Amino acid sequence: MGQFRWNHDRMEQLEQAVQLRKRVAVRRRGNEYIVVASGLTHSRGREAFTGFLAMTGDEVVFVLDQLDHFQVIDS
Repeated sequence: MGQFRWNHDRMEQLEQAVQLRKRVAVRRRGNEYIVVASGLTHSRGREAFTGFLAMTGDEVVFVLDQLDHFQVIDS
């Protein structure tokens, strides 16, 4: 599990990023991804969000409790 703790403010940031299709930086298992947040979902009963990789357009699912870092990139 990730070391990152989700609180109300961070969930609000994620929800707003999804609504506005903002870019977010996430780190999971030592890899950093820059994605365009596209949706909130569940994966095997756990909260997750989906995003499109900025470079390739591939969709990736990130389970929230597996993330080590999360940040909305203001542009």
